[in-house]
Amino acid sequence: MAFEFNTYTPAPEFSTPAAYFSMEFALDQALKTYSGGLGFLAGSHMRSVYELKQNLVGISILWSFGYYDQGRNEDQSMRADFRLKYYSFLQDTGLVFPITIHNAQVMVKALYLAPDTFGTAPMFFLTTDIPENDYLSRTISHHLYDADTAARVAQSILLGVGGGKLLDLLGRHTEVYHLNEGHGLPLAFYLYDKHGRNLEEVKKRLVFTTHTPELAGNEEHPVKLLHDMSFFGNVPLEEVRSLGLVENERVNYTLTALRFSRISNGVSKVHGEVANDMWGTNAGICPIIAITNSQNGTYWRDKALHEALEAGDDKALKARKRELKKELFDIVADQTGTLLDPEVLTIVWARRFAGYKRADLILRHFERFLDIVNNADRPVQVIWAGKPYPKDFGAIGLFNSIIEKTKNLKNCAVLTGYELALSAALKKGSDIWLNTPRYPREASGTSGMTAAMNASASLSIADGWIPEFVRHGENGFIIEHTDINQPDEVKDNIEATNVLDVLENEIVPLYYGQPEKFLELVKTGMREVEPEFESHRMATEYYQRMYDAK
Repeated sequence: MAFEFNTYTPAPEFSTPAAYFSMEFALDQALKTYSGGLGFLAGSHMRSVYELKQNLVGISILWSFGYYDQGRNEDQSMRADFRLKYYSFLQDTGLVFPITIHNAQVMVKALYLAPDTFGTAPMFFLTTDIPENDYLSRTISHHLYDADTAARVAQSILLGVGGGKLLDLLGRHTEVYHLNEGHGLPLAFYLYDKHGRNLEEVKKRLVFTTHTPELAGNEEHPVKLLHDMSFFGNVPLEEVRSLGLVENERVNYTLTALRFSRISNGVSKVHGEVANDMWGTNAGICPIIAITNSQNGTYWRDKALHEALEAGDDKALKARKRELKKELFDIVADQTGTLLDPEVLTIVWARRFAGYKRADLILRHFERFLDIVNNADRPVQVIWAGKPYPKDFGAIGLFNSIIEKTKNLKNCAVLTGYELALSAALKKGSDIWLNTPRYPREASGTSGMTAAMNASASLSIADGWIPEFVRHGENGFIIEHTDINQPDEVKDNIEATNVLDVLENEIVPLYYGQPEKFLELVKTGMREVEPEFESHRMATEYYQRMYDAK
């Protein structure tokens, strides 16, 4: 039977037909199509799309091996495992169609995730891993963020051109195409060719979200490589040059997206300013506004905790929090053989394991750290988790060094398998959510939002979304950052001291000496994080400020 695309009736205020393109989506623990925060953000967005009944479809790639499965070697160090994934809940649309990569035909198959499966927008996942293709073409959709440059370029073509072509084959009228990061940029050239090579026609339809607050992190490649790979589709190289998209014989994805879009956004107020500073002097770019990232409350918040909060039942809230800590500590015991105590102040550092996020900052002044965590009267427990990029050997080395450094400490643990389920357990089971990025490199960060929903207070550098939310000592705690122009070594030493100062002099005395005040602080965070940092607000803003803004 031929596939028919039927979905829910959209709400009148969200009737503009939109499509959202993202390399990764964290929609459910069962569907391994994400690496970290970008996917978590996109997943929450798609959940709010469903709950608000917005007229939007999600477009992504079905990664045959996911990102990777994080395991351990015999010595407990981290190992990246790659296993084929199978999903019985994805529907075969029967649609198989050609796109061009490296001047050769590559066949693309589309699979469908119905909205009611996980409570998301209707989703389409593209794959080249089908018998119609040769082996090299099949590998394009094998690994999220493939380390090979040509493969990464091919993945962008698959997402952008494959997604654009799929919508046309479905006959789905789409007025707004939303690129979440620059990965799907070939879509812009597909639309440019489709609409008579008229840039204004593309600008009527394309919007863009940038997540990267530093120039080095914004993907760019030699124009010759992109042309050879068919990145520009039917658009001749001379025309790409005439559009002013080539600088120093390279094409920058973010800058090109800003020039093809009607409007774009940074993902926090701080990042909106940073993005305008970074790109604002370039000719022909669209306006960059700020729409702060957020997370879906229905998915992330613990129901019993919130029922206790709404009922004003502190006893029930404390009892439920203790249960959640115990559930997390069962995972810790199972993975590491470490037994933690639910009565003890528990700090968690957990997110994508990248160097600039400084997972080891709290360990930098190690003797002082030991004095704090081993205090007999007021001990502290610390848990780390997160996935480094599988080819980022520096980040993997850092992960392993924390295992090595803390392996003999009875109140510290490093967990593997940081995916949606473990992330939820860590947020619900922690008292303090530690966030130590090197300022101003965190565009948004959203993990602290879902921690706050679950009675875990942020202890954070004031970067990304944090300045919009945390009031020190009232709903969370700020780690002061030092002058950004100092050498990293100096900054790290000062900020490591600042982390331990707040922990030792403010958080520990509050938790143990004034537990009712600590409870009031986390309750304030629970009350204040929604609706401002809940993704219904964000999804609504995208419609009002980007999709429907003419």
